[in-house]
Amino acid sequence: MKFVKILLLLTIAASCKTVKKVATIQEAIDKKDTTQTVVITETPKVDSASIVRGILEKVVTNNIQFKTFNAKIKVDYESAENSDSYTGYLSIAKDSLIYIRIRGSFLGISAEGLQVKISKDSVVLVKKVGDKYVQYRTIDYLKEATQIPFDFKTLQDLLIGNPVFVTNNIVSYRDGPSTLSVLMVGDIFKHLISLSNDDFKVVHSKLDDVDIQRNRTCAISFSNYQPMGTYQFATQRKIVVAEKSKLDINLDFKEFALNEPLKYTFEVPKNYKRK
Repeated sequence: MKFVKILLLLTIAASCKTVKKVATIQEAIDKKDTTQTVVITETPKVDSASIVRGILEKVVTNNIQFKTFNAKIKVDYESAENSDSYTGYLSIAKDSLIYIRIRGSFLGISAEGLQVKISKDSVVLVKKVGDKYVQYRTIDYLKEATQIPFDFKTLQDLLIGNPVFVTNNIVSYRDGPSTLSVLMVGDIFKHLISLSNDDFKVVHSKLDDVDIQRNRTCAISFSNYQPMGTYQFATQRKIVVAEKSKLDINLDFKEFALNEPLKYTFEVPKNYKRK
């Protein structure tokens, strides 16, 4: 897992019970070690349904809507085995195809001139330099390679900068001086998401496995937002994935554009051997 591992965690009142709730969510927010699973000792309920709806509406409103997306990305990664830097070229046709061209490694495959085409049900890897070949995999390859339940839509949202694994099962929140932090629990992950108070941009997203035996966690930080059409786009992201080992990924978007013709498509050459 490289590029995708490259490739998606109330105020003080008079009662002791309320103070305990604040302490619980604060411990989750302040937790620095992403190799540890955040344990939720209780599930305080949000009192106001209107607040819950407002939070979800803000997150959904800030999601980037598009038909096509092109980007050039500088990628730095570091794992227990090695570290490297490379440039990735990305084109997305929404809900249809993702094209990636890279130099370096991708999903555990070290290759110069590697190209990848991802659809809703398949992954095609083509090496066009040196030992030329093509590999055909199902979409489950993404889950196997990353140990994260990626499907096409989740990967698409992660690349475009939309929050992933969002659920309406909100169990707690904290309105701080600069961020609104919301804790939600889904079928797979507990998700602690922090939004800026001024415009509700995503600042940080921390995912911890509901199954504490797995101790799987993923933390994503979003920064250096810049205008992209009518949207704000996080041009710098830091992703830390950990379970049995740890992987640090930094994405620095050098170029990015919405709704322009796809720049990085490709077809599989007919004479390439199949691996």
